[in-house]
Amino acid sequence: MRIGTRGSALALAQSEHVRALLSERGDRHELVRIATTGDRDQDTSLSKFAGKGIFTKEIEAALLDGRIDLAVHSLKDLPTEETPGLTIGALLPREDPQDALVARGGLRFDALPRGARVGTSSLRRRSQLLAKRPDLEVLDLRGNVPTRIARLEAGLFDAIVLAMAGLRRLGMAAEATDRFDEETMLPAPGQGIVAVQIRSDDPATAEAVRRIHDAVSEAEGTAERVFLEGLGGGCLVPVGARATAREGRLRLSGYVGDPGGSPWIRRAVEGDSGEAASLGRQLAGEMLAEGAKPILDKVRGSGEPAPDRVLP
Repeated sequence: MRIGTRGSALALAQSEHVRALLSERGDRHELVRIATTGDRDQDTSLSKFAGKGIFTKEIEAALLDGRIDLAVHSLKDLPTEETPGLTIGALLPREDPQDALVARGGLRFDALPRGARVGTSSLRRRSQLLAKRPDLEVLDLRGNVPTRIARLEAGLFDAIVLAMAGLRRLGMAAEATDRFDEETMLPAPGQGIVAVQIRSDDPATAEAVRRIHDAVSEAEGTAERVFLEGLGGGCLVPVGARATAREGRLRLSGYVGDPGGSPWIRRAVEGDSGEAASLGRQLAGEMLAEGAKPILDKVRGSGEPAPDRVLP
């Protein structure tokens, strides 16, 4: 089969993992690199991109056209609204979903000096950083993981925030100087889960990828994505979510916050893990009723504050 993937080191590592899993029975598969809008434009702040699917749209087009047979995505990059003709065929077991701090001098988050320059391209991370530490200077940072770490080492930042899952998949977990707990920072909905997308009318590929599907990832990913969808969707909004499915129960925590760090809302619900979608809708409804809508309307209306400064 032809496996569509972005060309970044992290995307290739994830796709190689999927290829290895699918090849366990001796089958041979090919990786097909596809550049996306988000890959081509490495300068524009993510918060300034219009529309959805900036890291998935071109790959989905190739899948619909039959140029590839399946696509590998980070689930957090996939819009919650499914593209007609496509479906998620499998979700892999989840890697660590939390965010990590990589700081010069090996500092932990609490030890960063006042006014420290912290790099991230995510409004969600920006909001939660400033909610805890309004003294920090949060700066926009684009690029793949090695590029971001190189800019940190060049002295452009005192610290940067990355996904722990990405560091682990690249064999760079030792770079993390701190790991944010859930009380400090909730991850993006779906973070840490690799999704395998297929055509809806391709039963042979559906059968081939079904054996690598993980039910816990499905329950957690469903709760988090339905929560995001209930808030209006969008992978670039300042929304955090973390579902934990264990022994038939599922706990879902959610965060919505102004990119400036205040106001913010955080709530949690718990129930049967078989009701993941219902729990996601319930939490979204509760948070909208408690004031999440004006925060999100402000961001979607381009009213969010611009990054303090954009470094090269």
